[in-house]
Amino acid sequence: MALPDVVKKCDEVMTHAWMVRTFVKHSEEAEDAVELLELPRVVFDVTRALETRLNDPVAYLRMLSKKIAKLRAATAQFAIDAPKISAHTNFRMASRSMTICVGQLESLLEEGNALLSATPAHSTADDLDSDD
Repeated sequence: MALPDVVKKCDEVMTHAWMVRTFVKHSEEAEDAVELLELPRVVFDVTRALETRLNDPVAYLRMLSKKIAKLRAATAQFAIDAPKISAHTNFRMASRSMTICVGQLESLLEEGNALLSATPAHSTADDLDSDD
């Protein structure tokens, strides 16, 4: 897979995360349980940060490297908080969806960094953070 393909797949995964964000943000439960709103905030932040870099795979992967931990943490917290608020299948599936999204993004990031490492003109996205 080429770097632009990795970015395209990441963008597709983020599309799923955006739909989970939309569900949670507009759910009745979120009106009364503000702790559920951290996940939609983080998904929004990550999506907006990544979408401006769609045409620059190196910058995209660098930004994803910076944001993935926050997305992973918000997903883990949502998995703890959501069952306390609602046992509805929609919330269980939202939690599972986000866990899958994070796993796929981590795999794609690893693949993208491997491709960057194999390209002499680039270093890994993690290595490029030094100028930020």
